[in-house]
Amino acid sequence: MMKRVLALGLCMLLAGCASGPRIDTRHTSVGHDSRVQFIVLHYTSSDLERSLDILKGDGVSSHYLIGESPATIYQLVDENRRAWHAGDSQWRGRTWLNSSSIGIELVNRGYIEGEQGRLWYPYSDAQIDALIVLLKDIMQRHGLKPGAIIGHSDIAPQRKVDPGPLFPWKRLADAGLLPWPDAAVVARQRSLYALQLPDIAWFQAQLAEQGYKVPEHGQLDSETRNVIAAFQMKYRPTRFDGEPDAETAAILAALSANPD
Repeated sequence: MMKRVLALGLCMLLAGCASGPRIDTRHTSVGHDSRVQFIVLHYTSSDLERSLDILKGDGVSSHYLIGESPATIYQLVDENRRAWHAGDSQWRGRTWLNSSSIGIELVNRGYIEGEQGRLWYPYSDAQIDALIVLLKDIMQRHGLKPGAIIGHSDIAPQRKVDPGPLFPWKRLADAGLLPWPDAAVVARQRSLYALQLPDIAWFQAQLAEQGYKVPEHGQLDSETRNVIAAFQMKYRPTRFDGEPDAETAAILAALSANPD
């Protein structure tokens, strides 16, 4: 009888240990927010089957994957967990953004090299429609403001070009998901900058203000060109050669005049 009592007591003790410490949750603080500060958009460079195989493995991962046709939304990682999609990255002073972002991959082949240069693949309307619905849901749940959505090329302009120049950022802006430069302001500023273009230090300062990691030494080096090209790919995708021209300056000025 004594052995049974001791065995029962031991089981209860082990069960208590297994359940963890007793925690009083009656008091809560208002000093907190979501760990998610950004949403990073990517393309997969492959078809759906290959994308799923890669993203379900133990290397790269993302929270969501959106198919092309049909535009099915797959959740691969819980939002409370860190996915491995951003790599070496920086935006608005934050580094290694895996810890503070949600990653969304869109099935898209990206580009192929042609005789005239890179040939980029478009996104389907259904895919972007599904993305917009998902983005609105994520932003509402995490209390994110317009401007929290960025591309992989924004946070890693020296090594990434996705989601590419055919990604329709303007559609996201029209849906209220990110700031967009006012066309009238851009036109007015472009005429002024056509007469006198700002120096490279101005471009670098403006790009840094937007959030980019960019050199600030006043020289037009390859790193600065890559950042300018990433910015142009987003706001002026018809030409993204990395040249600091009047229209690029005008777009930067318009965005600075109306920050998110």
